[in-house]
Amino acid sequence: MRTEVRFAGFGGQGVILSGIILGRATVLYEGHYAFQTQSIGPEARGGVSRAEVVISTDNSRDYPKVRELDILVAMNQESMDTYSKDLKAGKTMLYDPDMMANEPKLEGVNVYPIPATKTAYELGNKIVANVVMLGALITTTKIISKESLIKAVCEAVPPKFKDLNMKALEKGFELGEQFK
Repeated sequence: MRTEVRFAGFGGQGVILSGIILGRATVLYEGHYAFQTQSIGPEARGGVSRAEVVISTDNSRDYPKVRELDILVAMNQESMDTYSKDLKAGKTMLYDPDMMANEPKLEGVNVYPIPATKTAYELGNKIVANVVMLGALITTTKIISKESLIKAVCEAVPPKFKDLNMKALEKGFELGEQFK
């Protein structure tokens, strides 16, 4: 099994951290292999950034870069416009509709609108939009277990933000449940 995931957005949306958390959860708690790579635009905040995670049950013949994208998580319009063309029929995209000017038009792709930024604001802090999206990603795709993701998020965030992130993760799980 090989699953290729790309998180994309502008700097400051937590896409790099999302990739790190998914990779950590996969390796430490699922017992699979994961390669995580990242790319940040010329500006640290506001520039385009992406994180890619390649998950595999067998590392004997794996290449650490995305070759055939399975899942795209697009946090803004530019990311969706740039990377949605890499998705083939039967693949999956999650996107934040509040950060888009245009709806995606992808034939045969499973598309899930997840209002991550709006939900994060409702929780009191926009910085957890990426965690909301991670929760929805796991619920809609089941690429790893919720328990593994919870453990990885708890390890990745500072203790003073743990409660906020756990609330964001639960909201993400709920948002993903609507598509089951």
